[in-house]
Amino acid sequence: MPLKSLRNAFIAIVSVVGVFGLQSRAQSSTPKSQPVLDVTSMDRSIDPCTDFYAYSCGGWIKNNPIPADQSSWSIFDKMQDENYGKLREILEDAAKPGPQRSPNQQKIGDYYASCMDEKAVETADIKPLEPGLERIRALKSKKEIAGLSADIIPRADVLFEFSSGQDAKNSSEIIAGADQGGLGLPDRDYYLKDDEKSKALREKYVAHVQKMFELLGDPPQNAAAEARTVLAIETELARGSMTRVDRRDPNKLYHKMEVRELKRLSPQFGWDAYFAKVGLPSLPSLNVATPDFFKSMSAQIRQRKLAEWQTYFRWHLVHANARYLSTRFVDADFDFYGRTLSGQPENQPRWKRCTQSVDDFLGEALGQVYVEKYFSAEAKRQVQTMLQQIETAMGNDITGLPWMSAETKTRALQKLHTVASKIGYPDKWRDYSNLDVVRGDWMADSVRSRHFEFERQLAKIGKPLDRNEWQMTPPTVNAYYDPQMNDINFPAGILQPPLFDAASDAAPNYGDTAATIGHELTHGFDDEGRQFDAQGNLRDWWTPDDAKQFVERASCISDQYSNYVIVDDIKINGKLTLGEDVADLGGLILAYMAWKEDTKGQALESLEGFTPEQRFFIGYGQSWCANQRDEEKRLRATVDPHSPDKYRANGVVSNLPEFQEAFHCKAGQPMVNAKRCRVW
Repeated sequence: MPLKSLRNAFIAIVSVVGVFGLQSRAQSSTPKSQPVLDVTSMDRSIDPCTDFYAYSCGGWIKNNPIPADQSSWSIFDKMQDENYGKLREILEDAAKPGPQRSPNQQKIGDYYASCMDEKAVETADIKPLEPGLERIRALKSKKEIAGLSADIIPRADVLFEFSSGQDAKNSSEIIAGADQGGLGLPDRDYYLKDDEKSKALREKYVAHVQKMFELLGDPPQNAAAEARTVLAIETELARGSMTRVDRRDPNKLYHKMEVRELKRLSPQFGWDAYFAKVGLPSLPSLNVATPDFFKSMSAQIRQRKLAEWQTYFRWHLVHANARYLSTRFVDADFDFYGRTLSGQPENQPRWKRCTQSVDDFLGEALGQVYVEKYFSAEAKRQVQTMLQQIETAMGNDITGLPWMSAETKTRALQKLHTVASKIGYPDKWRDYSNLDVVRGDWMADSVRSRHFEFERQLAKIGKPLDRNEWQMTPPTVNAYYDPQMNDINFPAGILQPPLFDAASDAAPNYGDTAATIGHELTHGFDDEGRQFDAQGNLRDWWTPDDAKQFVERASCISDQYSNYVIVDDIKINGKLTLGEDVADLGGLILAYMAWKEDTKGQALESLEGFTPEQRFFIGYGQSWCANQRDEEKRLRATVDPHSPDKYRANGVVSNLPEFQEAFHCKAGQPMVNAKRCRVW
């Protein structure tokens, strides 16, 4: 699953938490024919008014079991799988030495080759960690913790996160920011819940940490005690951490202060030494997203012995680097984070992991080749047209809202007309010329890559904002809205069959891709996005009565989704998923409006036994076809701000009279919500 980062603190993302799927062999460069509406994916024995998701996806679910190296398997996963297969071909070609390679080809090819050189990685074994382990052993006082945490594991979330981002109240300014972190489990709740499953999982975590200490050479008895120390420190850090629901309120994450104020907040941490180490010795101010966390961190530094902190840092050093080490570390890491947490039976083959790593650290160098081969100008043109139609539909929707005052409507329209759109890939590609990639030492390449990204982020502080920057790589099967940039972003990876096909029947294309566009646009006006103005500043531009009206309508959606069961007795946390649920509903409404406007006056025919309206909704339903392991469901119930795929289909259509009319659903049937919810 992806690491959160400070610069992405307010980014709303569509699709699943993590995309891990890859095929077992490279794919042909010729895209397969994959219809946006696939009748073989349906189960027509199901009444669409009873369970629209099963009706749309029953065949797909039956015919697409989860591969052994996946924790879930969805349309999105399968597409990312195919994309990584295409990237493998690109990387294998780039890995062939020769004078014809461009600088970017050299970097992506040699990085991939270093990763694939399993013999060299096995031979090195633990040696790449020895300099870091020696630094930890050499700590003489707790005053040195700050300097150690600054550079031993960049971007690894040790103790806390530190990066750059837009000032939430002055979006044109890039400032430094510090946020909570320092945990080995996915979320604070894993440390604090008292139910039996949570307690059992913590014991498995302790066993995993002990195993890693043993791999470092510690005797089992010592390793067991060290693992308990790690759990104790992380539990206290978790107590000081903010919940995911609270983090949905951007005002709670904004605490701009001078460095001297931060020093008073957490006096036990040597901030001067830390900032000097990261190259910011005269930092004037920064945003401290979670002040209570830093109070807790400081208290822990005071209370814990130096030896305990050495244990903590040894754990996080091996934890952050396990995937770059020999097989014994990789297998132990996967056993807990893959098999135990997500229920994934097998780790992915090495080429898959190596391809993902190149995309993580050299994504735009790799993506530049990808879009040349797999993203046509015609596809981009059609998406641009669709996007313009969606924006027009939202403008009409805002204008006609019966519950919003003219004053707030004017500001909402100003924001809407200011939204920037990015389709496919960046206008200007990232410059990797300062990143050295040396073939033959994957750990060194990975360390340099992480340092490069950490330093790239910090170099932005005090510089003009680059509004052309992307937060996702071009091959990514995902999309996002950034409220501080006030832009919507659609990588080329998501604009591929079967989610989008330029040659497809328009109805399912609108039900699928146009709904995704509408989803991202609606994020600008969900419970988080609505708090940012047209320039991306955190500012209340709503009248009090309009804000109250919004909350009432959003609460209808939150209450609806909070009744849906994910697995066992675990229900959706409707407050956590509210923004995505609002965006799902608003996105499909906008897509329907845009499609109807686009086809106005046309005599649309039925195809394969379905009316145009039915094809539109089936296209939407099939975008969420998925299978998921129970362990992964439990994980996402805690950390994922998106509802499960089933309810992203059924929860939305049950609120739409247009759907009920298309399939002749009657009051009282499951797909007819007795209390219809709608915000936008």
